[in-house]
Amino acid sequence: MPHQTLHTQAVELLRHLIRIPSFSREEHETANLIEAFLQSHGMPTHRVLNNIWAVNKHFDNAKPSILLNSHHDTVKPNKGYTRDPYDAAIEDGKLYGLGSNDAGGCLVSLLATFLHYYSEVNLKYNFVFIASAEEEITGANGVELALNEIPPVDFGIVGEPTLLQLAIAEKGLMVVDAVAQGRAGHAAREEGENALYKALEDVEAIRRLPFSRVSDLLGPVKLSVTVMETDNKAHNVVPATCRFTIDCRVNELYTLEEVFESMQQVVQSQLTPRSMRIRSTSISLSHPMVQAGLALGKTCYGSPTTSDKAMMHFPTLKMGPGDSARSHTANEFIFVQEIGEGIDTYIALLDQLVR
Repeated sequence: MPHQTLHTQAVELLRHLIRIPSFSREEHETANLIEAFLQSHGMPTHRVLNNIWAVNKHFDNAKPSILLNSHHDTVKPNKGYTRDPYDAAIEDGKLYGLGSNDAGGCLVSLLATFLHYYSEVNLKYNFVFIASAEEEITGANGVELALNEIPPVDFGIVGEPTLLQLAIAEKGLMVVDAVAQGRAGHAAREEGENALYKALEDVEAIRRLPFSRVSDLLGPVKLSVTVMETDNKAHNVVPATCRFTIDCRVNELYTLEEVFESMQQVVQSQLTPRSMRIRSTSISLSHPMVQAGLALGKTCYGSPTTSDKAMMHFPTLKMGPGDSARSHTANEFIFVQEIGEGIDTYIALLDQLVR
């Protein structure tokens, strides 16, 4: 199929997707649309909840497989919108709408790429395509469900807006809830044991906690205490309990378990991680897919944001049209030209591997 036809179909599909609200856990209708689009092109589809997946026509179990993945859920529009978030208008080369940049442009570009290769014979690799749900909330019913259903894959591309540069590493995220325990007493007398003071000591210990392994791509591990509250509101009562939250951004040189253990060793508060699912990831500079990107003149970098890449236990490259700086902003948009460039770039990169 000519690339220009793919460009046109991708833009029109994205406009239809934008017109359908698809907040995380509420993506049923966009899943229906993606499923219908694939089937209209003669592609059998598989579905697990709101995740849609398919394989190329001449799938061969004896060959290695490449995953093409992006998500179709969105955040809710923020209050700064002055346009209709679901209008999907094109003005001055910009396609406006909620989810247009994050990650609709990537999704339709990867879907068009999958369509390009779908019927080809004698490829060195199979292709597996997943349009995933619940990415914005790292939900349990998102890409993890689909990964349990699909055939084994060897490596993949995760579509997120990177200005079509190569995000070869991604920080992990761990949110930790902390509870400092004291003993209540009257603030006017020498009574009680102030849990807030204990918490402040622990906050300072966390702030000074050294992590010597600094990544060339992702920089140092960063711990930030972002929320703190006590269990009482009276000004004259020494608080018996103080709760605080630690946002942990972890580079690829540490495991989440290592970072958690380091914190436990320097605090007196009880620490509980909410999840250890969003792990830091990296793909080697020497990987053939990265080398193919470099051959196209692309640059490599480490991404501070998280994505479905964190759920994948095989090498993945995060790359896609659009700009991460536009994600979750009012009057979100993607340039129509970026979608065409995304399709062309994906195909140029993959041609080096599969031909």
